[in-house]
This record gives sequence, structure tokens and C-alpha cells, in this order.
Amino acid sequence: MASVLGLCAALALLPAAAAAAQDVAGDCSQYTNRSCEECLKNVTCLWCASSGRCVEYPVRRVLPPADLCELRSARWGVCWVNFEALIIAMSVVGGIILIMLGVCCCCCCCKKKSKKPDKEDERMAREREKRRVRQEERRAEMKSRHDEIRRKYGLFKEENPYAKFEN
Repeated sequence: MASVLGLCAALALLPAAAAAAQDVAGDCSQYTNRSCEECLKNVTCLWCASSGRCVEYPVRRVLPPADLCELRSARWGVCWVNFEALIIAMSVVGGIILIMLGVCCCCCCCKKKSKKPDKEDERMAREREKRRVRQEERRAEMKSRHDEIRRKYGLFKEENPYAKFEN
């Protein structure tokens, strides 16, 4: 974890090193067999630690070719970060970001699914509807019984007592 933080710090320092290196002009080969720090003062230069050479960075390619310098020996921007460590660290950071995005997508999908009624909720709704229908049937049955009793004892009130006299 400390190496990843160091790498991030190095990447943050690269723009500052680039601005300082723009002031320093010259051919990179003149810094060969000197020090890494002197070579990397110029942003266009690449230091090869295994051979001690300072060469022009191949700007047409993202990574320097193996015949120019091995990745574990190549330095650019700062002397303590090689391209191999940079590739590994960036791969790890990229992988972590992809995993985090995947987890976030899964969480969002699970939340959307939980908003839909599940089988238990549907079963409870069906039972509630059945109870409501049975209750209405019982109410209708009790009303018909009560009306029958009222008719029997003459307590039933007709809606319009004059309706039977109409022609």
C-alpha cells in the first residue's frame, strides 16, 4: 500500500518535474553515464538504470521497447519509480476501481429488486383479499337473515308504502 501511495505521489510530482525540465534543453545522450537525476531533469529523456544510458523517450510508443531498455530498468519522471512497478500499480488501482464499480452496480440492482413485491408480499395480499371477500359474504348473509326476521315480526320497513297502489 505504501508503494502505491508513493507511486501516486510520484505521478503528482510529474507535472512539476515537466515544468522544470522544459527550462533545461539539450540532447539526452549527453547525460549518459552520469546520474539518473541529471538525465531526468529533461522530460523528454528516459534513464535506463541497467546500462546507465540516458536516451530520448520514444513518444510514439507508450512503453519503451525492450531493445531500448527493460521495463524494470526504465525510469521516467522520477528515479525511484520504474515502468514495471508503474504498470503493476496502475493495474491494481484499475482493478480495484472496476471491482468497486461492479459492487456498486450489484447494490443498485438489488435495491431495485427489493422495491418489487416478493412472493411473501403477494401471498399476504391474496390472503387479505380472500378474507375481505369472505367478510363481505358474511355481512350479506347476516343482512338477509336480519331482513327475514324483521319481515317475520312485521318490523320491515318498505321503501315506499304507496308503491303497491300504483297502476
